[in-house]
Amino acid sequence: MSSRSLNRIVLIGNLTRDPELKYTPTGTAVCTFSIATNRSWTSSDGQTKEEVQYHRVVAWQKLAELCGKLLNKGRKVFAEGRMTYRTFTGKDGVLRTIAEIVLDDFIVFGEGRKMTETVAEDKKVETESVIEAKPESSKEETVNPDDIPF
Repeated sequence: MSSRSLNRIVLIGNLTRDPELKYTPTGTAVCTFSIATNRSWTSSDGQTKEEVQYHRVVAWQKLAELCGKLLNKGRKVFAEGRMTYRTFTGKDGVLRTIAEIVLDDFIVFGEGRKMTETVAEDKKVETESVIEAKPESSKEETVNPDDIPF
């Protein structure tokens, strides 16, 4: 019997851009966005230091559609998922590896109405009413610190 393992990521941070909702050729919803998290500490010389980390997040199926509807740039969220790595060939022909969090669940902070009401409304939305977007090739995400709303 092999030992068990755990791959769990939990983040609380702010979206650095609006989510990008697309559909695969088979009609599966996929939504990508980025979350920034901050860490501050006092150095040995007494100065306060701050560090920002950017996390690429991807959601699939119904969760992707909810992300596309409920999230926007600057919104604070709790996100839970698992870390994955994938490789692709860039437009320059170079093989690249990208780390991303596959979203399992999320909570939106600062929302005016209850999430249960929003989820109930979203269950009425049918995927046929959503226009399919043409899938793009994978590309690395770069975030300009000046574009971050905090």
